[in-house]
Amino acid sequence: MSIQLIVGDVTQELANTRRILERLPDEHMTWKPHDKSMTLGGLSTHLINLLNWQIAIIQYPELDLSKVPLQREALEKRSDFLDEFDANVGKLEKLLAACDEQTLSEQWTLRQGDYIIHRDSRAIALRTFGISHMVHHRAQLGVYLRLLDIPIPGSYGPSADDKAQ
Repeated sequence: MSIQLIVGDVTQELANTRRILERLPDEHMTWKPHDKSMTLGGLSTHLINLLNWQIAIIQYPELDLSKVPLQREALEKRSDFLDEFDANVGKLEKLLAACDEQTLSEQWTLRQGDYIIHRDSRAIALRTFGISHMVHHRAQLGVYLRLLDIPIPGSYGPSADDKAQ
């Protein structure tokens, strides 16, 4: 495991996530594409919460979901999302800068009370429950924005909207 690879991966995915959050339309935060879907604001707030999980993965040996609220009130304004996102990225960057291979190889546990949901190294937890989970919901957010006819930024190269400009 290489700390440089992990930090580079996290840095790229956080930058991609910020670019899509920059496109959030304040006037559509309560919109959702389907009755079973989260609202645009709820989904975007979940992305912020996943950044908090990434911080927790580095800071603590476990996260017990029975001790944290499962949902929080959705943020309502793009500026609020970006402010909280940027503040949390700063916290995560400081934590990662202080990490070493030993810290990232230590065991981390996700639990719901006594029930163990997942146990693995911090590095794997950061990738799966932090970054991959964020990428998944970022892609959902891209679909929401597409349905609202809002241009989507590219993540791993130009998007169809980038090419059209």
